[in-house]
Amino acid sequence: MPRILAKETLAPDVVRFWIEAPAIAKKRRPGQFVIIRTDETGERIPLTIADADTARGAIALIVQGVGKSTHKLNRLEPGDTILDVAGPLGQPTHIEPGMRVCCVGGGIGTAVVYPIAAGVRAAAGRVAAIVGARTKDLIILEREMAAVAEPCIITTDDGSHGRKGLVTEALRMLFAEGYEFDEVVAVGPLPMMQAVCAVTRPLGVKTIVSLNPIMVDGTGMCGGCRVTIGGEQKFVCVDGPEFDGHQVDFAEVAARLRAYREDEATAMDRYRAELAAPQR
Repeated sequence: MPRILAKETLAPDVVRFWIEAPAIAKKRRPGQFVIIRTDETGERIPLTIADADTARGAIALIVQGVGKSTHKLNRLEPGDTILDVAGPLGQPTHIEPGMRVCCVGGGIGTAVVYPIAAGVRAAAGRVAAIVGARTKDLIILEREMAAVAEPCIITTDDGSHGRKGLVTEALRMLFAEGYEFDEVVAVGPLPMMQAVCAVTRPLGVKTIVSLNPIMVDGTGMCGGCRVTIGGEQKFVCVDGPEFDGHQVDFAEVAARLRAYREDEATAMDRYRAELAAPQR
């Protein structure tokens, strides 16, 4: 079973793990993901491969504790094992040498745009980055993004770090200053990605978003990750996770994400009760 090699807390309830997975580390490309299970009863969790170290045979996964399974995962420590890690899955990011790309990350979405930004930079491309969150404590990967992007703009809703305001305001500023991009890549909460698309659509700038709906098998067989792109049905796990943001039916994706919200809340309440119960 894959072993956890290292663990680092990046923000409240956000952890970066380095996990033993030599075959995946060697094969993975920017934009791809894995599906993991912590144990036999755990749900299957899709996570972007945030980085890879082929010398150590390890991949980096950044996990936000949202529900029972992710909170359970974030309690694991170096030396612990995970039942299985399947991947790399999904279509890799399309990167051409010399591309001009603006990577926009909102919250945990920065963990998804970082490997894309690094991949564009490695292909002799030019990368600008905008990293946003509600407040300073929720900004992640600032140092890593600054190492591959120029400029790297930080925004917070409350002004506690970087520029006060939304990522869309920073994006409009870059366009106003004359920056030209072959494409914009935006990953974060659905409303944020939709808002970025509203900025780029009138300008005719290609905009890529990465979707992360409910997944089960990661092979397109279960149909749980169906989305509508340009009026056609696609499966995020095999056709994505990246799509033309101007073609995404965001309302449908949002409805799918809400489908099991009550069940997820119930499972989390039971898990908290188990943790609080006296040990016998």
